[in-house]
Amino acid sequence: MTSAAETAAVLFANDAFYLTFQTSDIAAMDAIWSSRDGISCIHPGWPPLLGRAPVMQSWRSILANPNQQAVQAHAASAEIYGDGAIVICYEVVGQFTLVATNVFAREDGQWKLVHHQSGETPPPEADLSEPERTLQ
Repeated sequence: MTSAAETAAVLFANDAFYLTFQTSDIAAMDAIWSSRDGISCIHPGWPPLLGRAPVMQSWRSILANPNQQAVQAHAASAEIYGDGAIVICYEVVGQFTLVATNVFAREDGQWKLVHHQSGETPPPEADLSEPERTLQ
């Protein structure tokens, strides 16, 4: 059975990932991702990126883009499977709503991102005008 503290830790890691968009902090983005080479990422409209070097280069490009719109996560839910976790949430980017899958692995006692994928989806029935949680 998953404890509330474990679930909170995974959701905190997910929140930290989205905070990097607000701050354009590539060092923080680098720290959130697993240090292992087997990570992957599929940005909307991009081909799959496999391996740490291409994934981190994509984030450097995205976060350095002065025209990058703010990304806010909403309605995150987490499922933990031993040392792995899956978070599903909605991303609001400008007028677009995306659905994201973020996969985390426990690495040296911390939840690290190993896969991110997001793509367009119809907006959910719930109001996404305000983030569910914010980091303080």
